[in-house]
Amino acid sequence: MNEIVFRLGLVSLFNDISTEMLYPITPIFLTAVLGASMTSVGVIEGLSEFIASMMKVYFGRWSDAAGQRKQFVIVGYSVSTVARPLIGFARSWPFVLVARAFDRVGKAVRSAPRDALLAESVERRFLGRALGWHRGLDSFGAFIGPLVAIALLKEDAHHLRLIFFLAAIPALIAVLLVFSVRETKRAAYWRADEHVDAADWLTRNSPRSTVASHPQLPLEFRKYLLGWGVFALANSSDAFLLLKMRQMGLTLTLVIFLYAFYNLIYSLTSPWLGHLSDQLGRKRVLLFGFGLFALVYFGFTRAHSSGQFASLLAVYGIYMGATDGVGKAWAVDLVSPEVKATALGALGTVTGVGALVASLTAGLIWDHVGATGPFLFGAVAALMSAALLLFVRSPDTIEV
Repeated sequence: MNEIVFRLGLVSLFNDISTEMLYPITPIFLTAVLGASMTSVGVIEGLSEFIASMMKVYFGRWSDAAGQRKQFVIVGYSVSTVARPLIGFARSWPFVLVARAFDRVGKAVRSAPRDALLAESVERRFLGRALGWHRGLDSFGAFIGPLVAIALLKEDAHHLRLIFFLAAIPALIAVLLVFSVRETKRAAYWRADEHVDAADWLTRNSPRSTVASHPQLPLEFRKYLLGWGVFALANSSDAFLLLKMRQMGLTLTLVIFLYAFYNLIYSLTSPWLGHLSDQLGRKRVLLFGFGLFALVYFGFTRAHSSGQFASLLAVYGIYMGATDGVGKAWAVDLVSPEVKATALGALGTVTGVGALVASLTAGLIWDHVGATGPFLFGAVAALMSAALLLFVRSPDTIEV
């Protein structure tokens, strides 16, 4: 693990401590304190991701064109740091939606440039391992964050708002750590003295033109986006997993603890599975992960006890380790080096658009059909996506 991977991993660790202090309590805050419906939870989770995701391809393309990474990363983490405490002031769910959207906009600004910076810091044959280590440190922060939330709940379990304000502290540490990352200078697509019309540039680099018609995004990458997109359309927010456990009678503290346990498994398996994808090929590892996702979602339709949920969440952590960093690494494999951030931004955009549909659908199904419906829907879509990804070929990698 080189210096850039380690430093960006620390940044993500502290940022995810902040994020995951809030993530498991936000759906409870919405439903128990603000009185929001399950459909409203789906709207918040889906729409906030959608708004941000539509911007990811812009910022990825902009980063490639300008030859800059670090500036985007600093701005992105800063926006999220300011947005998260705002939820603590909410008196209705639409205010939470606005705050969550700003938080996700920050993620949109930083995600593709950061992942491109990671990819540029290692040789291609070590890319899966590098992204796996980064996701491992990130998810270790996601393990610590819920435990911090549990400690605060023990002190004052009925005042969830305080946690939203305290979450700004590790987020601010993450922003300060970004300044210690050294960026390798890259050639920009335009010269410093070249006049660039912003409106014309945005038109030429819209999500549609960048993803669908850009000549440097090859057919195999577009096939990959299609397969990934089918999965994204049913991969609803993890908030529904947490609410399902609450519905089955688990205490809030136990739900948060199990969520932390899932993130620990994710953290421990991500580096190894990323390295395994370097050796066996991205496709094998990713298909394995999608199979685990289907297994977990089918399992959630039948689980009743804390032991059953714990077992399913352990498998869910392995699924995340096999797909998150590996999915990004495969995207980079499929495109030329000068459009890495563009491709990663496109992947993020497809993921976010799918998240909107998936979370809205899950909320509606839960409210009008029943709690098992969203999980059956997700399991079937994961299997369909795996079938589509069988037809994607990766250059210079081992294939199934």
